[in-house]
Amino acid sequence: MAECIRNRYDFVVLFDVENGNPNGDPDAGNMPRIDPETGCGLVTDVCLKRKIRNYVESVKENDPAYGIYISETEPLNRSDRKALAESGHPNIKDSDLKTLKKADKDIDQKLLDYMCRHYFDIRAFGAVMTTFVKASLNCGQVRGPVQLGFARSVDPILPQEVTITRVAITTEEDAAKKSTEMGRKYIVPYGLYRVEGFVSANLAQKTTGFSEEDLNLLWQAILNMFELDRSAARGKMATRSLIVFKHESEFGNAPAWKLFERVRVARREGVSVPRSYSDYEIAIDTENLPEGVECTVMG
Repeated sequence: MAECIRNRYDFVVLFDVENGNPNGDPDAGNMPRIDPETGCGLVTDVCLKRKIRNYVESVKENDPAYGIYISETEPLNRSDRKALAESGHPNIKDSDLKTLKKADKDIDQKLLDYMCRHYFDIRAFGAVMTTFVKASLNCGQVRGPVQLGFARSVDPILPQEVTITRVAITTEEDAAKKSTEMGRKYIVPYGLYRVEGFVSANLAQKTTGFSEEDLNLLWQAILNMFELDRSAARGKMATRSLIVFKHESEFGNAPAWKLFERVRVARREGVSVPRSYSDYEIAIDTENLPEGVECTVMG
């Protein structure tokens, strides 16, 4: 496996949506998520991680070291069973898993090594592997070195409900009564979102083995995650900027919040209702950075 990362990273991502729904809330009829107190739009960390996973799955489709554990195409139990088979226990029954540790004292490390070696998202984000958790194995819960917060829109958003029609009728019985079907969808006319993230070199070295190659792929995935995720529901979405703060130390040379405060986003003077990225002014203060910290802007 490639060498683990040796530096801590903190980063800010700016992305926008135009006439789309960046993250629907199933508890609100798939309406775009909103902070009810401020009116600002929200996008969950789970949503963003899904897009990163999908990008990696697409560009590394046939690479056995870059599998995706949380995938639409394979049940988690099947992936867990592959790990058990590679660890020397191909035919073990679920009822015998709880006693497996007595028969093989190194099973935790064997399973963890296999999962981290074969699945990018476990190396990055960690995972809860239910099969192993139920068996009371320590490797069942893995905390990953890469963590994201919720994305929040810079300004309040005003979702709009759009009525749509379809000429194709679902059933013959309905076709005798009407010529169109009615539906609806929610859109955000425009929203610029900001999300902050963290990469822990210490956790990478101790647990998952997240490497420099993995890190470069993560940056690539963040910059391009919306390019392979087009749909009518999401409208036009794009990553506009990725600002990365690199620390010399694996434990960091400055608090993350102090670095995040150096990235300021505000509406340009005279703009009352922003409708494009150019309606905002992005200011990144790179003067007198804390010793041992460097800033790189991508995108």
